[in-house]
Amino acid sequence: MRRLVPVPLTAEGFAPFGTVIERPAEPGGRLINGGTSRRHDLLADLGVQAEGGHPLLTLFHAQARPFPLRLGELERHRLGSQTFVPLAGARCVIVVAAADAPLHAEALQAFQVRGDQGFVLAPGTWHHALLAIDEGDFVVIERGADTVDCDEQALDTPVELNLG
Repeated sequence: MRRLVPVPLTAEGFAPFGTVIERPAEPGGRLINGGTSRRHDLLADLGVQAEGGHPLLTLFHAQARPFPLRLGELERHRLGSQTFVPLAGARCVIVVAAADAPLHAEALQAFQVRGDQGFVLAPGTWHHALLAIDEGDFVVIERGADTVDCDEQALDTPVELNLG
């Protein structure tokens, strides 16, 4: 069985799988609301409109998972991205594999997501279902459509995910 330990989520490390959402380090952005707020435009297109899809804003209430955890399958959404933004500081782990390569246990990478970060999974990226470290709520933006866009695949070898 392969043992997998998550690394901290960074924009550079996560780039092959999607985008990290976090407050920019530099002030940047633009002042709005009479100068009382600073607006940062993070993504111009979430990529959810393929084949008649539309943006769908949902709320996932996740229970904390017990770690170590055995992983057996991953999923992907070929036609749209998925965006996860924690509310109230809930942390999670995201396990991913490249969209354009065969899915194998050795291809998995894991990232620990702080409670002040979010992430966007690029269309087609293989990923495990939400793995909350803390019980909490996550705002999710994903592609809505008449048909479900979700492929699931079992791993060739089970993987044990351990926080460290």
